[in-house]
Amino acid sequence: MVLAIEGDTATAAYFIFAAAVFDFCDGFAARLLNARSQLGLQLDSLADALSFGAAPSAMIYSLLRQGLPDGWPVFAPFLAFLIVVFSALRLAKFNIDERQSESFIGLPTPACALIICGLPFMQNRIDGEILFYLTAALIPILSFLLICELPMFSLKIKKQNSFSAFARKYLPQILLLIFTATFLILFGILGLSLGIASYILLSAVFARFLKSGKCRN
Repeated sequence: MVLAIEGDTATAAYFIFAAAVFDFCDGFAARLLNARSQLGLQLDSLADALSFGAAPSAMIYSLLRQGLPDGWPVFAPFLAFLIVVFSALRLAKFNIDERQSESFIGLPTPACALIICGLPFMQNRIDGEILFYLTAALIPILSFLLICELPMFSLKIKKQNSFSAFARKYLPQILLLIFTATFLILFGILGLSLGIASYILLSAVFARFLKSGKCRN
């Protein structure tokens, strides 16, 4: 958060990437050791609110402040902190929503943060004013996606009896892996954020199949 506010948003992004890795590892370890508790659940959500809500908000604030066009009110960059508000709301809903044990409803906070982390790596690729408007536009879009009712598939994978059964059950996950790997090859670290964007699009597409019963995760 300090790095982001001081303007070193690229380094801050790498720390958020690291937080996402640790978030995956602690969940994996908890399932492996069957070490679950209500205290752990609340502490995990608190960590997520800081790593994937507060830190990305600080990053957006810094980017908006640096690129604020003439004529915009000076308080405009503070709208970035809507991300931490909606991230906290999303995490609180997740903790009490029994429908989200196998998949997600709404954008997970780590995915939201990873999209934001791509912004610093676009600074040398697009015009500064365009980046400002793109960053500003992401605030309401991501805030909505965090709390919306869009079904989003999980990355948890279980063993299947055959490859064909695995491919049918986990087609969205396979496509996501292909898209993300392609984006990483083409765009470097920015490809990770593009991969998360494809995760949202794939979830929206496959949500229709999930509702109709043609595809189940």
